Amino acid sequence: MQREDRKAAISAYKKREAAAGIYAVRCKVSGEVWVGKTPNLDTIRNRIWFTLDQGSCSARGLQAAWRQQGADAFSFEVLEQLEPEESDYIRNALLKERFGHWRGALGAEIV
Repeated sequence: MQREDRKAAISAYKKREAAAGIYAVRCKVSGEVWVGKTPNLDTIRNRIWFTLDQGSCSARGLQAAWRQQGADAFSFEVLEQLEPEESDYIRNALLKERFGHWRGALGAEIV
């Protein structure tokens, strides 16, 4: 890769918009569901799987199920992606409201 191409790729990566939204982690074996909200859907799955692998996930029920069932029993699903907002305040308020909706609709625990 040429130096100019590399610089352009790095610049484009830094300028990309992070997609905020609501996600679910599901256990295929037990049927349990955990719901979370994030300002960046692109990176949250890797972060959750890493903390689970390390045994440091703050959701105790999820961590216990992960240890019992194993990584292959879990799936990650984006439930809702929010439209980009100008204000972080508005985005966070929308995330909170939609998180409450999905948690109630699925009867889910919190990630």
